[in-house]
Amino acid sequence: MSDYLLKHNFPADLKTMDMDELELLSFEIRDLLVEKVSRTGGHLASNLGVVELAIALHRTFDAPRDKLIWDVGHQSYVHKILTGRADQFDSLRQMDGLSGFPKRGESEYDVFDTGHSSTSIGLGLGMSVARDRAGEDYHVVSIIGDGAMTGGAAFEALNNAGQQNSDLIVVLNDNGMSISPNTGGLSRHLVKLSSTEKYSALKSSLKKGMSKVPVIGDDLISGLHSAKDRIKYAMIEGIVFEELGFKYIGPVDGHDIKELCQVLEMARSIDGPVLIHTLTTKGKGYSHAEEQPDIFHGIGPFDAESGRPSGGRKSPSWSGIAGQTLTELAEKNPRIVAVSAAMIDGTGMDVFRNRFPDRIFDTGIAEGHAVTFAAGLAAAGDKPFVVVYSTFLQRAFDQILEDVCLQNLPVTFCLDRAGVVGADGETHHGIFDVSYLRSMPGLTLLAPADGGQLKEMLVFAAQWDGPCAIRYPRSEAKAIPGLPEFVRGKAQKIREGSDVSLWALGSMTAHALEAADRLAEKGISASVVNLASVSPLDQELLENDADAHKLIATIEDNVLSGGVGEAIGNHLTGRQTKHLAFGWPDTFIEHGRTEQLYRRYGMDGASIAERIAKKLER
Repeated sequence: MSDYLLKHNFPADLKTMDMDELELLSFEIRDLLVEKVSRTGGHLASNLGVVELAIALHRTFDAPRDKLIWDVGHQSYVHKILTGRADQFDSLRQMDGLSGFPKRGESEYDVFDTGHSSTSIGLGLGMSVARDRAGEDYHVVSIIGDGAMTGGAAFEALNNAGQQNSDLIVVLNDNGMSISPNTGGLSRHLVKLSSTEKYSALKSSLKKGMSKVPVIGDDLISGLHSAKDRIKYAMIEGIVFEELGFKYIGPVDGHDIKELCQVLEMARSIDGPVLIHTLTTKGKGYSHAEEQPDIFHGIGPFDAESGRPSGGRKSPSWSGIAGQTLTELAEKNPRIVAVSAAMIDGTGMDVFRNRFPDRIFDTGIAEGHAVTFAAGLAAAGDKPFVVVYSTFLQRAFDQILEDVCLQNLPVTFCLDRAGVVGADGETHHGIFDVSYLRSMPGLTLLAPADGGQLKEMLVFAAQWDGPCAIRYPRSEAKAIPGLPEFVRGKAQKIREGSDVSLWALGSMTAHALEAADRLAEKGISASVVNLASVSPLDQELLENDADAHKLIATIEDNVLSGGVGEAIGNHLTGRQTKHLAFGWPDTFIEHGRTEQLYRRYGMDGASIAERIAKKLER
């Protein structure tokens, strides 16, 4: 990292720098981003696209007194650099280091912990109203991407903001993408808004010409509203933001610092809600990211010069297996369709899209709608698979319960990134899905131990006439030899022992096998059971194991509260057999490499074996 960034006192120094210095600063920041993210991995393309915008925001506003709320938060790296954290970027997304998202506990400049999409406008409105009630006068700015604007929460907040009429500035960062290219009506509308210069020029010309008409010129202007509206709607189909009560400014070049500062200064002086529409390029300034913004949205360590990922997989990924298997099943069944909430590439479904572009539906960042949409597909005879990150499906709890389970519809949820996901941290760990899905009547909940079993479960789901959810992690899908054939409602005994039986949820079976090996070194004989079917639970095998062992240990990559360990513990109540539960504690798990997190929380094979041995000794 160059001394240029370290010798300045940001953000204060931004106020006194001239435009040439700010331009130089943008180059220095991009160099730092590429240098550091190439080593740690992270969200690169989105941050490269907001360099000038972040500079202009911190130059114009007085954070932390003024509140800057970064929606989603994966584009907050530049904000962190400009608020005194440039020297900490070697620790980005590392255990106990800088988070990849805003964190209130990390800096006073981080207004809110964000990691899920479409919340910044609602948060900003709440803060604005609270500010007004307290008689204070700071500014609130919500920065939201066009992808996040497809989320229903953003529309609800826009509607409410227009009604409240509180001073709030919304900056719409329009780069045409979220993770995958944006789809839907709003995306098309924003493209049309990029031509509003024609409308603005015509309006200005008409007003100037009419004001020169003797005597009646001013009256003509004041009575022009209906004509103005006709012109407006003729040239732009639907002025959504103005109709919701916002004063719309834009489009603005999101890479022109001078223009951005001028527009932001203007917005500061306007009463009521204002929306500034900026046009940016995702991956700006780094050719590899500009050419492949989807790949460089969230990427692991890579070679900065070539742009190629460092290292490589030895086994296929769970996502890749899911996408390939669903594509093969769709070849045989024309009613199989796929639904994604702006995550086609991220969930490995690009292969399905390439083969069946008319049978995959991207709803945008709108998980609740995606589930209800899938329910409609199923009610009309299709066989939908909703492929989504586990953490994002939390946003659709009611729709799963009411629109799928209550109707007993054959919708299958493929929960990618179940369990801890590593460097993205608290907001992205999928460690709550078992707890809430297990409570839903009629839902079959499955967890494969390896990639081959994931294929079996997808084949099962394709013919199952009811709700189903299959959860699998973010990692390589390493094969586990000797797994029996999957059967719904049956757990799988894959190793026999006499002292303790380890009941492991899905991919945690590998940890259980390691623990069993370590226990054997201590003279303790351990059975290992792959708990492939969470709901329904294999009560028969559980009761047999309880009779045959001193201890039943449950191992799951879900929180203990409401998890499968709790279910098994309840079933064992009144029996002589002891129960020991391994799972994530009742807290939010920080970011770090998955192996580090397993070790810290006693979930790796060695820690599991040690705790079981102590339990048996007592």
